[in-house]
Amino acid sequence: MPQKIKVLFRHRSMEMGGVERVLLDLLENLPRELFDITFFLTIDQGELRKSIPEDIDLITLQKGREDMSSNKFIRTLQLVKRSIILAFYRNNPKILYRKIIKKDFDLEIAPTYAEFENILSSPLQSRKIAWFHTDVSYDLDEKRVLSRINALKKFDWVIFGSKQTRDVIKDLYQIEYPKSSVIYNSIKIDEVKIKALEFPVDYDTTPVFSSMGRLHSRKNYHTLMKVHKRLLDEGFLHSIAVIGGGSEMENLQKQAKELKVEKTFLLLDSQINPYPYIKNSDYFVLPSESESYPLTIGEVMGLNIPIVSTNVGGIPEMIEHDFDGYLVEPDENSIYEGMKLFLTNKDITEKFKKNLIQSVEKFDNEKIYDQVTSVFQKQYQLKE
Repeated sequence: MPQKIKVLFRHRSMEMGGVERVLLDLLENLPRELFDITFFLTIDQGELRKSIPEDIDLITLQKGREDMSSNKFIRTLQLVKRSIILAFYRNNPKILYRKIIKKDFDLEIAPTYAEFENILSSPLQSRKIAWFHTDVSYDLDEKRVLSRINALKKFDWVIFGSKQTRDVIKDLYQIEYPKSSVIYNSIKIDEVKIKALEFPVDYDTTPVFSSMGRLHSRKNYHTLMKVHKRLLDEGFLHSIAVIGGGSEMENLQKQAKELKVEKTFLLLDSQINPYPYIKNSDYFVLPSESESYPLTIGEVMGLNIPIVSTNVGGIPEMIEHDFDGYLVEPDENSIYEGMKLFLTNKDITEKFKKNLIQSVEKFDNEKIYDQVTSVFQKQYQLKE
């Protein structure tokens, strides 16, 4: 029997997010007859940590907040201690690999830019592969962008999450990556359909636009709330249900109170199973200023929910405008016009629902797993 390829994935923690779901999908579906997979989780933290496949060799460095003391003083001490330990090992990768990881690997994988430095500083003679999902056009911090995209050039291979993600780097910074490929994220539509039936969801105010994403300023929910208020003031009764947690939660709660829309702009926080909330909505709206190839779009398409989305990142590689969804610019007026169209033109949303039945066939997960497997095998052969 041929020797298995030893693969190490590294990631910080497992809070609910797109990268984390992509990572879990890979850990679950890469062929075990070819790969011996280890997952190094820096902090054993987040809603998705219990979803890590049991047959994966899991190594953790520090415990997460969920496992710390409920006493505020003790918890603060634990967090300070954790920070010191993390800094020590970050600055001493040879000690980390010798004392904690204790294994050799053929391939080391950085599933997000947050792990670039950790993988590149590895003392192992491994082939190093990076995933990049970020649309750099939204980021005005040129120094930060250049740091990330120049780090990509140091990897043996780069996998981009969409064609746009790679192309925009060339357009803006004239940097190309000959050692790279575009591999879309897999979308588990059949699983989503089953999960969407797990429990009922009733909304007080209909029709309902659902939305899902981490509450970050670039996700543009502050603008979506302004659009919501504007539509209500013009007599278009509806509600919006936003599924996701994050740093903008407090600001959005404050904004909802100021605009007096707390009962119709619903901030539902992170949900282990968000799909019943989406399935029981009438439409889906994605207001982001930047995206790569968001899983959510494919999942919503699989649930046959009409989508109005901003025309950013790899989204136009998923949605064909005015055929199976409606694309708008990421500004208040454009989002307003798209949502108003859905609220006033039932024919167009029914057309999208009809076309979505055909469109979901474009998401071929087996092809994606085969593409990743091929990259890993070729990199292993180059190591040999």
